[in-house]
Amino acid sequence: MISHIRNRTVNDLFINISHFLDHFIMLIFAKATYDAGRRFGVSYEQIIGYRTLGLVLFGACAPISARLADRYSRSLMMVVYHFGIGVAAILTSFAQSLIGVMMGLALIGVFASIYHPVGIAILLKQKEKIAFRLGINGVFGNMGVAFAPLIIGLILLFDDWRMGFMLSGLFCLGYGLIFVANLKTQHDSQPTQSAKTNKYGFVDGWHRALLALALITSAGGFIFGGMTFLVPRYFELEMQNLTTSVAITGLLASIVYAIASFAQIGVGWLIDRISAKTVLLCIAVGQVVFVFLAASFSDLALLFFMIIAMSFVFGQIPITDAVMSRYVPDSWRGRILSIKFLLNLCIGASVLPLSSFMLQTGYQMSDLFSVMSMIACLIFLSGFILPSLHRNTA
Repeated sequence: MISHIRNRTVNDLFINISHFLDHFIMLIFAKATYDAGRRFGVSYEQIIGYRTLGLVLFGACAPISARLADRYSRSLMMVVYHFGIGVAAILTSFAQSLIGVMMGLALIGVFASIYHPVGIAILLKQKEKIAFRLGINGVFGNMGVAFAPLIIGLILLFDDWRMGFMLSGLFCLGYGLIFVANLKTQHDSQPTQSAKTNKYGFVDGWHRALLALALITSAGGFIFGGMTFLVPRYFELEMQNLTTSVAITGLLASIVYAIASFAQIGVGWLIDRISAKTVLLCIAVGQVVFVFLAASFSDLALLFFMIIAMSFVFGQIPITDAVMSRYVPDSWRGRILSIKFLLNLCIGASVLPLSSFMLQTGYQMSDLFSVMSMIACLIFLSGFILPSLHRNTA
């Protein structure tokens, strides 16, 4: 069995579905938080802090996952990912205390950390239309974000937060078997590069590129973490003139995420054709403006501006991996990706304690969105740092 799994690959579709599951499992608690808090007798503002450790491990374990993948094999680590995250979700559903919930979410974070440095590295192995394929992969990931509040909201109508974790974990185990069955022999192809490289295969300007990507990743991680975790609850608070149903607000949050996720395909198509630097600057301006506007309205106006704001937030996602693939050789990508996601996800995890603190000290949730709008200015700054490398030089 191990020999069948090691050093194999799968079609993009299976990697993309795995991305869907990664974000879906990680966002279950975003919708189930209020119900879990109510059943344990604590407020929403108090219980969100118990999610922090899982998010920190989601990022902090990425370098370990990348190292294990380099040592044993990427395909083997992806199999561990599916079964590990499935078992962790099921164990979380049996938690009998808040500490148990925290530990279950932490275990989910450990296994969820495997996907990004390992799965994206598998995707980048094939050079054709990288940015466009990353855009499609990003859509699957954000569909996981989109479907989490919808499906968990529906489950909460008939059962409680535990069933959300139980059913999701069982699905992951089933899909893990399908993933193993579709592994195939890997055919390595050597990419051609017309850009000037050093002896390690790095393209000239890679220092500036990685500095820009570190800034994008840090600021973007905070914004992405805040927007994906807080929007379902924000809709419950600010759309009460439309509905008070958790299922309907979950549906509306899912619609926002689903529509916005397709921005990644458009951005991927653009950066295969024009400078990623230009696209990034436009994306950054859009985040600053529309995240702020989303914090200024309620009901239908909130829904409209949130769709646009999330389109700019999601649209940024394929840019970093596409740029990285143009400057960094395959042998280094797992390590660079792991550092990227360490920054992205650990900083994203800081949203929760900051949100808990601000909400408990009298700030409104709309103030959190204003903070994210200001942080988006750092992404605009990174656009000036990023070198202007055309796609054909990668």
